[in-house]
Amino acid sequence: MKTRRSLLIALAPLTALGVLTACGSGDAAIGAAEPEAKKAANGINLSPEQNRVHTPKVDALADRLPEAVRKRGTLVLGVSATSNPPLAFHATDDKTLIGVEVDLATLVADALGLKPEFNPVSWENLFVGLDSGKYDAVFSNVTVTEERKDKYDFATYRLDDLAFEAKKGSGWTVKGPEDVAGKKIAVGSGTNQEKILVDWSTRNEKAGRKPVDIKYYQNTSDYYLALQSGRIDGYLGPNPVAAYHVLSAGQTEIVGRFSGAGAGLQGKIAATTKKDSGLVAAYAAAIDHLVENGTYAQVLKRWGLDGEAVKKSEINPPGLPRTKN
Repeated sequence: MKTRRSLLIALAPLTALGVLTACGSGDAAIGAAEPEAKKAANGINLSPEQNRVHTPKVDALADRLPEAVRKRGTLVLGVSATSNPPLAFHATDDKTLIGVEVDLATLVADALGLKPEFNPVSWENLFVGLDSGKYDAVFSNVTVTEERKDKYDFATYRLDDLAFEAKKGSGWTVKGPEDVAGKKIAVGSGTNQEKILVDWSTRNEKAGRKPVDIKYYQNTSDYYLALQSGRIDGYLGPNPVAAYHVLSAGQTEIVGRFSGAGAGLQGKIAATTKKDSGLVAAYAAAIDHLVENGTYAQVLKRWGLDGEAVKKSEINPPGLPRTKN
């Protein structure tokens, strides 16, 4: 585990590079929760036979695509290989990629008349693939940030929320920094939720309260074992991951939910493409079409994420503010 002092030192180069994410890494730093993914979650289909929601091609949307992509007939997509359920993970056959990100990307490809081609890679290689032109888009819980907008275009498709998860029956509610003062809270390293938690801890100290005792583990299963054994009071992570775990395991509860952008701004998750690739308008139009025809809502409901729905896709909306050097 890292101490709080080593955390603050480690954050300096990260913030300078602007790589901290809000729900944006799919908690890649903690590793995939594959064992959890194999448990049926109150009727959620985890088999390779997904019976996915599909939608017909819309010619007017396909016409918005660059000619080269339209002629190729495929939409090459990057997705994090280390995401946690229900974002993108493997079915019970340990091969088939499933999850809300996969379903939504498939729907976008359907509407554009393209065949989706998924490439599961490490988090950092998603952006390497975009930079090199290997991927047409990334659907992988990527948060819009002002720094990322320098290099990428975004079409939003989900709200970016974080959640505090605690042992069921904890009687604890988190509304602000004071509610985590002196608490042992686990968080994924290198994520924006870590940055927010460090900020809250600093604010507590300045107010004369105890700092947050921040804990780190290697695997998601370790977080939950620590939670059940009482070694930590809570875990701060992406809301979709927390909501799925609450639903599937039945041993925990969400005790606080916040925008991944922090106070004053609602974070947004977006389809990400290389800047000026000519693709972002087609993605946004396709997402709007899916919202209108109801297939978008079907997918979110299927994965228990109705509360993160957007009414309309936004192209390059205000993102997380730039980090200060």
